[in-house]
Amino acid sequence: MVEDHKHEESILEKIVEKIHGHGDSSSLSDSDDDKKSTSSSSSSFKSKIYRLFGREKPVHKVLGGGKPADIFLWRNKKVSGGVLGAVTASWVLFELFEYHLLAFLCHFAIFALAALFLWSNACTFIHKASPHIPEVHIPEDPVLQLVSGLRIEINRGLTVLRNIASGKDIKKFILVIAGLWALSIIGSCYNFLTLFYTATVLLFTIPVLYEKYEDKVDAFGEKVMKEIKKQYAVLDEKVLSKVLSKIPRGALNKKKD
Repeated sequence: MVEDHKHEESILEKIVEKIHGHGDSSSLSDSDDDKKSTSSSSSSFKSKIYRLFGREKPVHKVLGGGKPADIFLWRNKKVSGGVLGAVTASWVLFELFEYHLLAFLCHFAIFALAALFLWSNACTFIHKASPHIPEVHIPEDPVLQLVSGLRIEINRGLTVLRNIASGKDIKKFILVIAGLWALSIIGSCYNFLTLFYTATVLLFTIPVLYEKYEDKVDAFGEKVMKEIKKQYAVLDEKVLSKVLSKIPRGALNKKKD
């Protein structure tokens, strides 16, 4: 009897352990489900955050990454300040002092060749080794990569212009016309050198400021884009739809056939 009683107690203990183990596993699974739900909710919250121009990558990646992005974002202040200072000095030299680029290149070449020529001849008189002038060659691979990248971007731009000219997207047509009109106004006010310098200064200031205040800028940009879409909807309803409805597309299709 005693042995049967002990056997029953051991069986009950095993059942209780299984029940507790199942409860622990269920609690663990519940905690895992909670973690998954919180992670999914956080990821969905992150996906709902508006970014300018549909940006999904950090600003550093958008600028191409590497050293150029480090320079534009002032990761190394000495290098960034040196580059911006050199560009500013060049603009002051060519624009304010009215010094031309071709004349500057010719004068620089004259000075460099004259200095090297005199130095090489002076070394022979003072019995010293002549200066080592390194051979300079333009590597082929970077040039081919640059040309290939430009070719791809030019072809992409030509495709967009072709689609706009064929009347497939009136929204892009309006945006391109407005952009070209704005560029014509800017170009009439500035020459090419001043425009290039202005673009360089903006490239050294806007990305770093946007990276610092991107949340506030994105929130403001979201409000602006909503207002633009609202105004475009009004324009489309009152003007564009009426203009397009008056265009005899059937007659044009017959002429094409």
